[in-house]
Amino acid sequence: MMRKFLFILAAVAGLAVVVDGFLIEPYRIGVTHSSVQAPLTRPLRIAHLSDLHTSGLGPRERKLLLLLDAEHPDVIVITGDTVTWGWHYDGIRPLLSRLHAPLGVWLVRGNWENERLPRDERAFYSQLGIHFLLNEASPIRPDVWIAGLDDPSTGTPILDTTLKTVPPDVYVIAAFHAPAFFDTIAGQVPLVLAGHTHGGQVRLPLVPVFWLPPGSGRYLEGWYAERGSRMYVSRGIGTTFLPIRFLCAPELAIITVGS
Repeated sequence: MMRKFLFILAAVAGLAVVVDGFLIEPYRIGVTHSSVQAPLTRPLRIAHLSDLHTSGLGPRERKLLLLLDAEHPDVIVITGDTVTWGWHYDGIRPLLSRLHAPLGVWLVRGNWENERLPRDERAFYSQLGIHFLLNEASPIRPDVWIAGLDDPSTGTPILDTTLKTVPPDVYVIAAFHAPAFFDTIAGQVPLVLAGHTHGGQVRLPLVPVFWLPPGSGRYLEGWYAERGSRMYVSRGIGTTFLPIRFLCAPELAIITVGS
């Protein structure tokens, strides 16, 4: 009798995990708030998005847009992997075209983009109102510049050349996809934004993360600090390989710099 009860209990628990992992948690976007001290003329509110893996304007994308409208970021930074299986770039238009912020939307490549680039890449993003950066830096506002690098795991980030274009005495935010590159860039910029790991995507209690993509290094999610630099690794919005998340909800990271 006890054995039958335990079997039923395990079956119910397994079913609950499956329902949560496939139907609930992938759509339960969490908003995390953090701040970074910096000598800015006024605070800068960043919405950091990563790993959208979108193919249309579904429930998850609509919720993300509502959350962004509620948060009122000054700028949106996307650290790669906007596309998903099939690499249908038309599928990312509905979401990207609706993103907006007073200081613009800025995007760098991830490994998925490097796998199959859109035709006329710069024109594609420009038509959507997106500032695309590939090993180049640009001012978000006079006292803050963003340095956008190619995905370190599948492309060629050219760090020295990119940073040489940045004026002295401005605050620099580096954006790239795979976080292991932090070991190279740490000490050269104050703030880094990265993604790629999905936070592990499936996390079981007391069990190590099953799998992380190449280029993750020793980084999983959240804040890391080294040699005067700080990096935030986003858990991302979408999923890859399997449409499942467990104990690792998608994330919209709001980072206020200069507060």
